Formats: sequence, structure tokens, C-alpha cells
Amino acid sequence: QVQLVESGGGLVQAGGSLRLSCVASGSTFSINAMGWYRQAPGKQRELVAVTSGGTTNYADSVKGRFTISRDNAKNTVALQMKSLKPEDTAVYYCNARSGLNFYWGQGTQVSVSS
Repeated sequence: QVQLVESGGGLVQAGGSLRLSCVASGSTFSINAMGWYRQAPGKQRELVAVTSGGTTNYADSVKGRFTISRDNAKNTVALQMKSLKPEDTAVYYCNARSGLNFYWGQGTQVSVSS
């Protein structure tokens, strides 16, 4: 089992920045990928960014604005978000993948005002 705890959400004006952090505990040795998803009201949860084995992938909507980084020694993954837009408003979830298992954090709210 893997437990994930996010932090760093909040309210920011359009154009601002936020940094989300997630720390993993438990069977962290089994994790092969970590990432961030988000879910806006009335919408499905969507991938924001994922990193695995040094490779990163981003949703088209956040490319050039968001940066994902992982510290394997500290079992953390962070999401630096810049040039935030109102449409980035959502609950952001940390995700860890271990084989066929997906683990989720509790989510952290990011709200961007126009």
C-alpha cells in the first residue's frame, strides 16, 4: 500500500503561481510513476502531468506553464504551476502507480480568480 498526502493548494489570481507538493509513504519502493490529476466541477478527472523513469508527460493545456518534479530520495513529487488561468481551477490529486495499482491522495483545491 502507498499513502499520499498533498499540500500547497489555495486561491490565486490569474497569472499567478502555486506549487503543489505530495509525499508518499508505505510501500514506496514499488512506485514506478507519480503524477498529478485534476477534477473540475462537473468534469471528469484528467491527467495533468506524470513522471516515470526520468520521462515526463503533460496535458496539452498545461505545457509550458506547469513543471513536474520528483525526488525519489524523499518520496515526493511536486507540481510548479505558473501563469495560472481560471480554467485551471480544480481539485488536484497526487497519483502513484505501482504495477496495476493506482493510489490517490485526498486532493487539494486550486482556485484561480479572473
